[in-house]
Amino acid sequence: MINFRSIHGRLFLIFLFCMLGLLLVVSLVYYQRASDQVRSKVSVVAEKNISQTAGLFDLLLRSYDSVTKSLNSNNELMRLLRSSADGSSVEGVNLERRITDTLGAIFYSRYDIVGIHIVTYQGKVFSFDRSVGAAVRDHSEKMWYTELKQSTGEMIWLGVYPQSLMSGGIDRPVFAFGRKLFELSALKPIGIVLIETDADAIVSALTNASLGPGSSVIIQGSDGSEIIRTKPAESDWERIPPGWPGPMKSGEVILTERKDAMITAAPVQMADWTVIGVTPTKDLQLELRETQRFLLTVVVLLLLAATLLATLVSRSFSSPFKRLIQQMKQVELGNFKGQVHVQSYQELNVLVGSFNRMVNQMDELIERIKLSSISEKNAQLQALQSQVNPHFLFNTLDMIYWMLDERENDRLGKVILALSQIFRYGSEWEEASRATLRRELDQLHHYLTIIQTRLGGRVRTEFNVEERWLDIEVPKMFLQPIVENAVKYGLEPLDRPGLLRISSRQKDNRLEIVVKDNGVGMDEETLRRLVRTLDEPEHAELAGGATSRRGIGLQNVHLRVRLMFGEGFGVKVESRSNQGTTVSVAIPIPPERG
Repeated sequence: MINFRSIHGRLFLIFLFCMLGLLLVVSLVYYQRASDQVRSKVSVVAEKNISQTAGLFDLLLRSYDSVTKSLNSNNELMRLLRSSADGSSVEGVNLERRITDTLGAIFYSRYDIVGIHIVTYQGKVFSFDRSVGAAVRDHSEKMWYTELKQSTGEMIWLGVYPQSLMSGGIDRPVFAFGRKLFELSALKPIGIVLIETDADAIVSALTNASLGPGSSVIIQGSDGSEIIRTKPAESDWERIPPGWPGPMKSGEVILTERKDAMITAAPVQMADWTVIGVTPTKDLQLELRETQRFLLTVVVLLLLAATLLATLVSRSFSSPFKRLIQQMKQVELGNFKGQVHVQSYQELNVLVGSFNRMVNQMDELIERIKLSSISEKNAQLQALQSQVNPHFLFNTLDMIYWMLDERENDRLGKVILALSQIFRYGSEWEEASRATLRRELDQLHHYLTIIQTRLGGRVRTEFNVEERWLDIEVPKMFLQPIVENAVKYGLEPLDRPGLLRISSRQKDNRLEIVVKDNGVGMDEETLRRLVRTLDEPEHAELAGGATSRRGIGLQNVHLRVRLMFGEGFGVKVESRSNQGTTVSVAIPIPPERG
């Protein structure tokens, strides 16, 4: 997380805000310009669409007009109708079939025709439609029939009806139109023709004027009534103002914009109708929304680029300071070996050079102090180590004297060989009395050879140390004093054979070497005094008796481990009376073995 109180944070904010301000101004100008262009483009498209739709609808009505004219100009059909009206035909059924066949030919010439009906003035009806066996609806008193009958031969566009005007089996919206039929030779009217087409064909023709899913297209009659609309009016903005758009010339397009919608209108000359398109503002903004999304995407990308650039610029200024601070923290942790390498501003280079010289001088001073401390610690280790050997040597020489007296030369040879190995091992001091755990255990085997010889087999030993720990460095001869105490104070007083176990166990990053015996153990008071001598060495001389003698060896080991590995490691003692004693020595596990 960026700290805005730092140089990096301040530079980042300054640069980012400058870039964002410039980006905001450019975006607003671009958006305003794009909005004007989009609205101008939408207006042109709306006018073009409504004009094309009016022309398309005019062509559709002309094609319907040609259908009715083809009927009126069919002399054979007119003769058959006249014959039907005069009653001169003997074969009435055959005559009706021939008339129906003629109507069927015209019916199948167009896919959108629902029904063709001819009503003669003598009351006869001839129909060809999509109903099957349906009765003819009553028509004599209907307004549409009266309107057709009173016309003078021109096309009468009746409009859209929810069901067929003539066929009882067609209950779906139809667009109806018709005209009066004349016998051309005598110019005598003989009846009327009514043609019904599928209203969906009208709606399909009107959809060309829609600019969006919310748009409505209306056909308005000359009297202002709505003949058909693509979707019902649900809101006030979808309603056409009364009297609008008024008289219009052929090919004229009127466009008006309101707050909630844009309305366009164009005339249909064939029927004296007007095609009106109503498009809500939200649909007009669809393209504008695309522009908004594009602009938003560009803004986001530019924002990311500005953030990245601001980060790079601010980091180039603050990076030298960060490296200097990191190295100062390393010095706080005790690492005086690092150097800061910066090629930056002149003032910063001078500061870094002074810091590097100061760290070098501190490192030299600490190194001198460390060498002095190591020399003092080695002397202390040597002094502590020398306290172990005399005690063990006294016990071993006493045993050799006893074996010489008994003339046990073979056993004496093993003891002397083991003793020589012990002294040879003890004379090889390297690196402040360190050795591997493997060598320490080998040395312990020699020591136990002497102990078992002295006790006549009364002590049995078991080793259970994992192979992976054998190469870890430990204080030299740290196990011998512990084993010696276990034998002398724990197992020797027993009136039965004793058992001594040397094992290893891991606890987190610590390795514990455990020496456990099943000897006489210690009571709680003795154990408390012994533990106190380990924690507070100045009380060792006040412990007295066996506790004092036993504590000398354990205290030496405890001090050596702590000097070598630190305060968190050392010796721990656990014991119960008549159950035995467990002594564990904790040392750190090297990171490469953890």
